[in-house]
Amino acid sequence: MIGRATACARRSVVLKDNDCRAHPSGWDQRILAVWVVVFFRDPLRAGPRGERYVLAAAEGHVVHVIETEEPMYVKERAVRISIFLSVFDVHVNRYPVDGTVELVNYNRGKFLHAADEKASLDNEQSSIGLRGPRGRVLVRQIAGLIARRIVTDAKPGARVTQGDRLGLIRFGSRTDVFLPVSAHPVVKVKPGDRVRVGGTVLAEYA
Repeated sequence: MIGRATACARRSVVLKDNDCRAHPSGWDQRILAVWVVVFFRDPLRAGPRGERYVLAAAEGHVVHVIETEEPMYVKERAVRISIFLSVFDVHVNRYPVDGTVELVNYNRGKFLHAADEKASLDNEQSSIGLRGPRGRVLVRQIAGLIARRIVTDAKPGARVTQGDRLGLIRFGSRTDVFLPVSAHPVVKVKPGDRVRVGGTVLAEYA
């Protein structure tokens, strides 16, 4: 369906295919093709780089900045920064720091609203643990009400670069970043702030 929509969009706009333009389903397919292109866009963001910075792993609005215990990978008290992605946001995730992937853990779960606090525990999610220059960092991709597909490109043992693609979550979703309190991160965002994936600094180390 998506392939046909994309082909039809090209014929009607570029090649002036009147049959495609005139047929009602042609309009539907053109709209679908445009929507697919917009939804799966993958822009590169300019921003600070370096081990002092923790970049946004997702694009959207910050919904939580809290301290909590993180038992899976960080294994100590951590600052959790949660970013909610609407269906209109870029849905590609990027690595917030340089490092080595030490954990990739997928958990099939429920599909509560991604902004709900319980989504951190109950929803479908994929957790990626990174050993960075300033210690452990955990990124958690969390599915939402609509999302039913988490894509994680990370592989255990891989060396990754800050700002490179980590994966994506299809449709409305959430991404959490956990930073150990013992590393003394200075959080630069607050709930309500809009952040750009790979471009906005979430936290900074001294």
